[in-house]
Amino acid sequence: MYGERVTSVDRPAAPADPQPAIWPVEASYPQPEPDRFTRMVLRLHARAPRWAVPLAALGCVGVGIAYALISDPTQSDPDARPSCLLKLTTGLDCPGCGGTRALWYVLHGDLPAAARHHFLFVFALPFLAWFFVAWAGNRAFGWRLPQPEPSPRLIGGFLAIWFAFSVARNLPWAPFTALYV
Repeated sequence: MYGERVTSVDRPAAPADPQPAIWPVEASYPQPEPDRFTRMVLRLHARAPRWAVPLAALGCVGVGIAYALISDPTQSDPDARPSCLLKLTTGLDCPGCGGTRALWYVLHGDLPAAARHHFLFVFALPFLAWFFVAWAGNRAFGWRLPQPEPSPRLIGGFLAIWFAFSVARNLPWAPFTALYV
């Protein structure tokens, strides 16, 4: 046996046609029948005009602006309880703390006071307004306004700056206490 030559006749034959794999099987599962509410929402969506979603978004923004104007968040008792859950439970300013007051000051044209309450909100506001106008104009009227496409790196950088700002405004040392609102 040792040193002998093996011919094809001596080899065991390999299976000619291996069986196809049984798994994974592409099963077609029956689609669940949508309930009445889902069917109604789908019918309304199919019939809705193009301007309905931008109008609804504009209505939500309008309600927020009306709340800021009516509530006057700059006039509260010095010992009033905060309405923010994070500030109520921990005593720390949250990342959005001061945003409503900043919006109130922006609506009244006092940009330095708005920036004092939340600088990053005031900085981001024109960009957010442009994004909304470009999106809503395209969606509702088919306008092709130049819509900037921020890269994930830019968005991540802005969120990192927002996080650093949120941490810095809660530090109890001298240069950072000016950021406390």
